[in-house]
Formats: sequence, structure tokens, C-alpha cells
Amino acid sequence: MNNFVNAHARHDDNRNTPRGVFSRERSLTKLIAAILAGTMLLPLSACGGSDSDTSALSSDSASESATPSESAPPSETPESSASPSDDASAQSDANSGSSNASGAAVDMLATLPVKGRAPKTGYARTQFGAAWSDVDHNGCDTRNDILKRDMTNVTFKSGTHDCVVKTGTLNDPYTGKTINFVRGQHTSTAVQIDHVVALSDAWQKGAQQLNADQRLQLANDPYNLLAVDGPANQQKSDSDAASWLPSNKSFRCQYVARQIGVKHKYALWVTQAEKDAMTNVLSGCPGQTVPDGGGVVASAQADSQLEQTPEPAQTTQAAPAPAPAPAQTQAAPAPAPTQQSGVDVYYQNCSAVRAAGKAPLYQGQPGYSRKLDRDGDGVACE
Repeated sequence: MNNFVNAHARHDDNRNTPRGVFSRERSLTKLIAAILAGTMLLPLSACGGSDSDTSALSSDSASESATPSESAPPSETPESSASPSDDASAQSDANSGSSNASGAAVDMLATLPVKGRAPKTGYARTQFGAAWSDVDHNGCDTRNDILKRDMTNVTFKSGTHDCVVKTGTLNDPYTGKTINFVRGQHTSTAVQIDHVVALSDAWQKGAQQLNADQRLQLANDPYNLLAVDGPANQQKSDSDAASWLPSNKSFRCQYVARQIGVKHKYALWVTQAEKDAMTNVLSGCPGQTVPDGGGVVASAQADSQLEQTPEPAQTTQAAPAPAPAPAQTQAAPAPAPTQQSGVDVYYQNCSAVRAAGKAPLYQGQPGYSRKLDRDGDGVACE
């Protein structure tokens, strides 16, 4: 009986074994399915986190990429701000050869500061660099550049590459007369180069504040230079408009307007007496404009043409002419004392002359000697 039961049990076990296996396999299947489901859910949740991180990064990167695109307008702003700098550079270029302004002279005069004359202490010609420096690097000194510009029928000394003017005709703006210039020991002084705003006057009215390069430019700026009658230039000396004006009244408006342009260009001031004198002159020509740098040559030619046109009138007015003549004859004796005082003045060489601020030396001036005037044209240490 027991054997039968055991056998039956074994038979049941053997019979139930596939069923148990199947149930176990089904359980395993469910477990695996559950595990697989969990595994599938896990990456999905992980991807969701990644997507949110990515979107955050992409939004950051988008904002960063937006920053350049938003900063692009500022990058365009420098381009727009480049135009003022271009204007400034253009203005700086204009400053090197013009008055950097135009319009009525009386209006510009109103913009000039009015101050007292500063002491002349410290002034020397050398404060404005070597006389007649070749600042434009064209191979010719400034004196000959201006002679060539302001005269007609010009000829040149051979072998000088058209730098040394030998002869020419000047329609002098200061006196209204025609001067036939001939280079030579006793003739060169007939035509001299005048600083429209005298360097000494400039020194006492603001040029002390200029740097060395700016003073060199002022001394050699064609805008501030005119070829004129020698005696008239000597008579003017370092006077301003309050103490000296050209005897040729038809040129006074242009003369004063150029002084105003120079003072505006180099930030120089005027005294009250000087401003009053300029205002008085301009009251007779309210439409007078300030010359511009680009028209310096044209202005000089126009000046000479104006002198030629009224020249017949001046000859008919020869009778009143004696009035200024005494003033010139009074100025003529002035060189005599300088010659006497010049006996005690001696310069070893042109370097000494320039160091003293006296270059160029004209024949008859203190310290002039033939050994300093190598080409014998009457102008030493040019």
C-alpha cells in the first residue's frame, strides 16, 4: 500500500512537474516582463530628464547665440561711430593746411578769446624751429616756396631743382606797388616773407601753450605767410592790427581776415585794442570772409589782382600818397641805428645766428656779414 502511495506520489510528481515548470516559467515570464517594463520605463524617464537638460542648454545656448546677434547692433555702432572719427581725422588733416573754418570774418572774430598780452619772456625765434624749414618735405625751403607761390614770371637758379628763386614779379599786397625781384646781395631784401601773425605776437597771445611741432608749423604755414615789400615788412615788425595795418587800404580787409583765420586755427587770442581795430576795418567790408587754406595761392593771386585793378586809382591819388610817405621815410632811418648797433654784434657761423633766433639775417641788420651770406644775395643763414 505504501509502495503504491509512493509510486502514485512519484507518478503525480512526475505528472505535475511539467505543470510546475510551466507555472514557474510563466512566473518567470511575468517577472521578466515586469523587469523589461521597468527597464523600458527607466530610459524613458532618463530621456525625459535629458530632454529637459538639453532644452535648458539649448535655451542657454540660444540666449548666448542671441547675445552676439543682439550685440551685433553695437558692432554696427562702432561702424557708425567710425564716421565721427573719420570726420575728426579729416578735420585734423584740414587743420594742417587751412583755417579749418569759413564764413564771415566778423563772426569768427567774435569767437576769439579776448585777453591781455602775455609777457614776452622766453621768446626766441628758435622757439618756432629753424627758420624756413622744409616742413612739407618738397626739397625747397619755405621762403623760396612762398616766393614761387606769390610771384609771377618766376625764374630759378640753375642746379637747384627749381627751388631757389632767381627773379620774379611781385604785386605787393601791402603797398599796392609792383616789385621786380632779383636775387642778389643788395636786391633780395626788396621782397621779404612776412608772418601775417608775427611770431612774437603769437608767442604773447597763446603760442607759448603750443608744442614745438605746432609752433614749427605756425612759423612755416603758407596760410600765415605772404611775400611782401621788404621795407613795409620791416616797418610792421611784430605789430598786431592795433598798431600796424598795410598802407594799401584796399587790402586791409583781407589782411585782417587772414590774421583772424590764423589766430582761430592755432587757438591764439586777441587783445581788446586789437579786436577793436579789426572790427573797425571789417565794418567797411562786412561780407569779408576768412580765407581757407586750400585757396591760399588763389587768395594771393586775387589780392594781387585787386591791387592791379585799383592801381590806376592809386596813381591818380598820388597827391594824398605823401601822407603815408612820411611814415615810411620815418621808418627808413630805423635801419641806420641797427647798423650802428650791429658793429658790436658778431656771429661765428649760421648755427650761432639760428641759436640767437636771428635767422635769416638781411644785409644791414646787426651781425650780417658776407661770410654768412655764401650766395651773396643779401640774405644770410636762410
